Amino acid sequence: MTNMTKIRYIVCSLVFLLGAFTCAAWQSAKPVTIRINAEKRAGFQIPRTIFGSFLEPIGNSTYGGLWAEILQNGSLESGLWSASNVARMIREEPALANESRLALPLPWQPLDVRQGNRYEVRRGDAANSWQALAIFGVPGQSTGIRQQIFLPSQRELHYQGSLYVKHLSGPAGIEIAVTKRNHPEEVLGRSHISAAAQEWTKYPFTIDLQPDRLAPAEPADFVIQVEGDERALIDQVSLMPADAIDGLDPEMVAMAKEMKTPLVRFGGNFTSAYHWRDGVGPRDKRVSMLNIAWGIPEYNQFGTDEFLRFCELIGAQPQIALNLGSGTAEEAADWVRYIDQHWPKHQGLLWELGNELWGNWNLGYPTLEELPARTLEFSKAIRNADPEARLIATGQDPDVYQKWNAAQLTNPTNTFDFLSTHFVVTTTRTEKRNPSPDEIAAAVFALPVELGRRLKAMQAQINESANFSDKAHIAFTEWLFVCCGRDVANAPRYDNMGGAVAAGGFFNMLLQNADIVPVSDMTGIIEFAGIWKKRARVYGTPSYYAFRMYSGADADVAVDVSNNSASYDVHQGVTRLPEIANVPYLDTVAVLNKAGDRLTLFCVNRHLTQDIPAEIALTGFTPKGPGKVESLFAPSIYDENDEMRPQHVQPALSSVNVTNSGIRYTFRHESVTRIEFSAR
Repeated sequence: MTNMTKIRYIVCSLVFLLGAFTCAAWQSAKPVTIRINAEKRAGFQIPRTIFGSFLEPIGNSTYGGLWAEILQNGSLESGLWSASNVARMIREEPALANESRLALPLPWQPLDVRQGNRYEVRRGDAANSWQALAIFGVPGQSTGIRQQIFLPSQRELHYQGSLYVKHLSGPAGIEIAVTKRNHPEEVLGRSHISAAAQEWTKYPFTIDLQPDRLAPAEPADFVIQVEGDERALIDQVSLMPADAIDGLDPEMVAMAKEMKTPLVRFGGNFTSAYHWRDGVGPRDKRVSMLNIAWGIPEYNQFGTDEFLRFCELIGAQPQIALNLGSGTAEEAADWVRYIDQHWPKHQGLLWELGNELWGNWNLGYPTLEELPARTLEFSKAIRNADPEARLIATGQDPDVYQKWNAAQLTNPTNTFDFLSTHFVVTTTRTEKRNPSPDEIAAAVFALPVELGRRLKAMQAQINESANFSDKAHIAFTEWLFVCCGRDVANAPRYDNMGGAVAAGGFFNMLLQNADIVPVSDMTGIIEFAGIWKKRARVYGTPSYYAFRMYSGADADVAVDVSNNSASYDVHQGVTRLPEIANVPYLDTVAVLNKAGDRLTLFCVNRHLTQDIPAEIALTGFTPKGPGKVESLFAPSIYDENDEMRPQHVQPALSSVNVTNSGIRYTFRHESVTRIEFSAR
């Protein structure tokens, strides 16, 4: 909690104790009336696909996250990180700067730096990719390499691994161990293999940790050590927990399944340089390379089959963004055929024709003049490969879409079914100079209101086109509230409670506009607003829990709902949408399930200080028993979860009574609440 936030809460508490009008005003405020008419239903059904999610190899979302591999750069390659990422790694582990003179591939380190040059990178003689590492043992000394690792020892003590060895000379023993970080004498588990083959051979091994020797989130060293004066080539090293599910982290799979997301979009900026064939076939033969978009390794261990397996495990459909940057239409069509053959229910899958092609950060991006023809070329190839495919063409963001989308709409009818849009907004970039944290928060919480208005205008442009009138809609394939710079601790962002309030408002907007935006993907299912893994501990952000509150509801159709809460206007707010009028403090959406016997009310209280008491009036629906309440809030909107406090912010469960005098409930300030009623 920041000092400013602490001061605000202290002042509020003191004023309350003095008996004056409190900052929250929950006792003296006049109740808001929420009127729900369950007989007045929207003219469209709410598709489950508005609760889609997003996965891209960025940060530790796949490698170091969903993919259970413990080691980095097991293939011992060079050039897998951009210069800025190398600088970051050295800041985090300064010893790497000195040890780099030994030419060890990052982030591997010598077992004993005092031994000097006992290593050589060999190119052209490798078990995987392009290079391997020769280790030259020193008689009577421990010679080898190590890497800092984090193990999920809180749940698993058994680990399975493998490495490729080509024996050069001397003894044939290889010891693999896990030791205390920077303390090689404290061995937590070890395995020994005899690797005498003079051609590349794969050797499996197992390591069992001693119980209670490694605390959760404590670093360790993974060690490979040769015997005596042995000389050997090492390549393609792997270490996984024994409970991995086909290479996937079981905790992340379980938490992803609880999201009940119907779609997982595999895409992002990496799409424009991704060639799907690199990620299929035997894993040991897949080549490690640079992820051009993000300057991090792409090991290709998590490829198409692994992605489809993840979708299968969590009950989601794959949604694939195709390479319209450096790729070809034939390559894309072959990927469609491959997935159709490997996904049993492939009819009507969503395929995205590129990602943010309007951005010069995407490799091989088309100009505006080239765009329609390139979209049409890929569309024809995919329709030929799968006539039932549903296609999403690249559209522009809701604040700047007109010219770009107009070019796409010159294509023939049936070229695509949806135009994509993204809104990844930096919440601290405002037109007002030096805004207060409260001004930033109020502006961010208002964004979904204006986005709903912009989406209606975007759909109107589609409807006014000659070729796509009433034949295409919007797919919101990325949305995220980010924050950067020195104000990162004082603004709503994807991983704090403020981001969850913004996400709740966004979901309310989607429920209200599902007729024109039937597909939406939150960024992301892993990292960003979703599930994180740091130091081998898995947890969800507050936005993850907000997502579950909405996706877990049995929502089929929206019903009429209104409330008379106060509203506010935003001026000089977030640069992308700085002027927003008539933003209700209490944002309400009500939905019925298909059978009509369950009514769910979603409420987002945007007010920064005031709890809002409400009286709920129901028409056309008679509740049976109390309503079930799930409310997400925190002491501060800047509170977040992390690996040491994984459940600091999560929904609170309660109930609300239905009495003859009505239904009364007080919505906490800066909160997201779901109330569910069952019918008599």
